[in-house]
This record gives sequence, C-alpha cells and structure tokens, in this order.
Amino acid sequence: MSKANIATNDQMLENVTFDELKIGRKASLTRTLTQWDIELFAAMSGDVNPEHMDPVYAKSDMFHSIIGHGMWSGALISTVLGTVLPGPGTIYLEQDLKFKKPVRLGDKITTSVTVHSLRADKPIATFDCVCVNGNGETVVEGLAAVMVPTKKISMLRHDMPEVEIQTHDYYREIIDSAQKLQPIRTAIVHPVHANVIESLMDAVAEKLIIPVLIGPRARIEAAAKEAKADLTGWEIIDTEHSHAAAAKAAELAAAGKVDAIMKGSLHTEELLEAIVPSEVGLRTAHRMSHAFVMAIPAYPKPLIVTDAAINIAPDAAMKVDICQNAIDLWHVLFGRDKLPKVAILAAVETVNPKMQATVDAATLCKMADRGQITGGIIDGPLAFDNAINLEAAKEKGIVSPVAGDADILVVPEIESGNMLVKQLSFLGNADAAGIVLGARVPIILTSRADNLRARLMSCALAVKVSAARHEGKIK
Repeated sequence: MSKANIATNDQMLENVTFDELKIGRKASLTRTLTQWDIELFAAMSGDVNPEHMDPVYAKSDMFHSIIGHGMWSGALISTVLGTVLPGPGTIYLEQDLKFKKPVRLGDKITTSVTVHSLRADKPIATFDCVCVNGNGETVVEGLAAVMVPTKKISMLRHDMPEVEIQTHDYYREIIDSAQKLQPIRTAIVHPVHANVIESLMDAVAEKLIIPVLIGPRARIEAAAKEAKADLTGWEIIDTEHSHAAAAKAAELAAAGKVDAIMKGSLHTEELLEAIVPSEVGLRTAHRMSHAFVMAIPAYPKPLIVTDAAINIAPDAAMKVDICQNAIDLWHVLFGRDKLPKVAILAAVETVNPKMQATVDAATLCKMADRGQITGGIIDGPLAFDNAINLEAAKEKGIVSPVAGDADILVVPEIESGNMLVKQLSFLGNADAAGIVLGARVPIILTSRADNLRARLMSCALAVKVSAARHEGKIK
C-alpha cells in the first residue's frame, strides 16, 4: 500500500460508545477566532449584526471592537461533541449556554466537554461544556444532553468544503474614497448634546470634516465636557439660540465660508427654514430634496430612496427635481459608466387616473423620454415588490429594464417614504445615510437613531457632493 493511501490518526474520526463513557472523561479543542470565521458564520446564519460585521459601528458599542457571534462558541461545543467525545453518531438533545464574556478577533478559545452524568435506562449522557480564552477566562459555559452511540464507528474525516465569501461594503468604499479628498469645513448647527459632539469626533478622526460649531457657547462646551471631547482647535461661533445658529450657518454657506451644513440638536424644519428662502442665496436651479443612501443586507447593491424627509406631497414638477437630484448623486458616488435604474413607486403597476401617484409616474417617464430628466433609466408606476424583486415582476408579467433591479426608488410622498426607510432600517437591519441635495452646499441631516456607520456615511456623502459641485459635475 502506498503512503498516500494510509490514513493518519488526524484523518480519522472514531467515536466513544456509551459503554466506554465514564463520568469525568474530558475532550477539548482549541480554535482562534478570525475575520474569516465571523464572515463565514454571518453568511451561514444570516446574522449580520453590526457588532460582528462593522468595525466603525463596533467602536461605539459597549465592547468598543468587533466581537464574535455568541453561537460561534456554541458551534465549537457541537464540534467537540460530534467529532471527538462522544464523536460520530452523537445526537444533540438539549443545550443550555451562558455567555460570560465576549470573544474578540484573535482570541484563542479552548472548548472542553466533560461527562457530567449517564442515564441508567437510556444511552443518554450530560456534559459540562466550557469555552475558555487565552487569559483563562470563561467566555461560555453550560450543559449539553446527547444521545450517545452504542456501536463503534471509525471512519475517514470528510474534507472541509471549499468556501468563498464575496463581501461588498459600499459604505466603507464610499467613506474610503471620501477620505482621499480634502475634509470639508462644515457648519454644525446647534450642537448642544453630547451625542452630536461624539459623532463629530469620529467624523474628524476619519478626516471627513473640519467642524465649525455654531450655537450657544456655554451649552456647546457643556456637551463637549459630557462627551469627554477636547474642542481645542475647533472653531466656535457663539449665538443666542438655535434660530440664530441656523441663520448664521446659512450666511456662511452663502458666502462660501463653509462647504456643508450639518444639523445638530434642532428640528429639521427649523434648519431648513433658514436655508430654503431664495433671499438666503443657497437655492440652485433644482428644488431641494433629500436622499437616503441605503445598505440593505437583503439587497445586492446600494439603494437610494427619495424623498422621504423634506418634500411632503410633491407634484410631478417637484418630482422632476427629486429624480434628477438622486440621479446626479448616484453618478457622483458610482460614476458615469452606466445609468442608474429609477423606479417611480406607487401602490400598483398600472396607470389609474384616480391614483395620482400612478399619473405622476407616467408623466415622469414621458418627461425622461423627452430629455427633461437625464442620466437615468426611468420606469413606473412600479409597486415596491416588483421594483426590487425580479421574481415578483415576472409573476405580474411586467417587462421593464428597471423592475427587479432598481438603483433609485422615488416615493409618492413623504409619509410612504419615511415608513419605507424606517421599515428597512428597523426590520431589515439596513443602514440609511441621508443628505439634502439641490442647495449650493450639501446639507447633512442625521437622526438620533443613526448609528456611527450611518453618520460617517452621511459626512462622506457631503464630501463627495461638495467636491463634485466644485468640479462642476453637478449644478
């Protein structure tokens, strides 16, 4: 027999039968948590909690770094039981686990199972299970009950399947590309809460913005103290209240002294009231509109949703600018090599004169045919399902270059748009970074519910839009 045909011990799996088990018998394995483990577990389980996947977000959580999935450690227990003790033929019956400490990237975890008790009437055993890190700290512990094989099994270990994981982090790509540009002077309007200051610290650390803090100095400094932030080197413009802060930010933007405006601790309406009037000098040829750039785990590419934040009930003429602003943003972010697919949303896919959203959609499509909206492929009316799901579109017999593959969703009005974005965020684990377009400077509208990743992405969008405007790529 040739050497290649001889199976070594590490290639074999051999079980321990119930009759061979003794209380106190123990088996262990050691495994180091890697980025590959995290990505593979996420792909297998669908658990893309940003605590495991997003290093930017993870910096802001209670552990301040990426941690492994809790059940990754649980899977190691299953591995010991299923391949070592008792080994092949073991059937899981019950498992309880207590998670004592997080497992971080690079942690070497030793997983041990020890026979705790044996049933007299059935081949069932209970095992003490424990996972210990390199510092000797218990990270997971619990009890497992298994049905133990009664017949001896010895067999070759199956080869591990080859797996390739393809991940595409659009947010990180855009943030990285924005960091290659100059950070923009950004007027921060009324930043009087600690969470706003904390977000600014991260945006400054990522070299995206140079903050100009506008508001009551005493309240800004109190917020910085609470956030444990050192404002040395940050410009502060003292104003009496939030109204004055918004007006000052608009004045600086109109004079070209700041490149962007960011909402701090005030209502969006209050900020926009200082920016929108034509006499302020920030209006452009296009109506101002808001766009969310969304990263949705269940959707294979970025998705822009507009307008879900500013224009309450836009008519067809307003929607022309809303469409054009979103298309221009898409080109700024993803280039001009291809045209974005724009879906004009409604409740149904056919034009119904009694449903204004469908009439507006048909109007916009014809205006695009006449060159009144440029740079995109536009179709509608499309319901949400057939705009983003090809099978849903085929089921309804829709033939469209946009259906099932939309890059941009234009919502009928603010209520449906707002609900759509929040459903995607809170039920679909999507990130939503927002920006106001159509002004002479980009306007960053963040929400208190935004995570750090979304806040940084909003700043990156402003950097990209500001650079494009200076280069004359958008009007």
